[in-house]
Amino acid sequence: MTTHLNPQTGVILFAHGSRDPLWRLPIDAVAQQMTQRWPDLSVACAFLELTTPDLANTVDAMMMQGKTHLRIVPMFLGVGRHAREDLPQLVNDLIAAYPQMHFELLPSIGEHPAMTQLMAEIAAGQAAAP
Repeated sequence: MTTHLNPQTGVILFAHGSRDPLWRLPIDAVAQQMTQRWPDLSVACAFLELTTPDLANTVDAMMMQGKTHLRIVPMFLGVGRHAREDLPQLVNDLIAAYPQMHFELLPSIGEHPAMTQLMAEIAAGQAAAP
């Protein structure tokens, strides 16, 4: 799938966070793969709690890079309170604080049919090797 990458668009991978510093490695790996595949796309990670940077600081950093459109991708498998309530409120606060920015909040990654299919393939031992 080929996508036109707008140079003013940045992607923020938003995850929960943890006290364990190793917890974030899979999220960082997704960001790294995106950067390798689409070198002109700005990608950053942000976390709800216990891990830095938080969403507001990541938005500030993206704005300093000249981004005007931010896609926020919740890296949650399930849709619990954080994805259903906390994150939309954080985004509403950002919209109020930065009216010049366009924020696009995507559904949680676990809701995407391709993710469900890939998880089923992995569980069945049928996933393609990287």
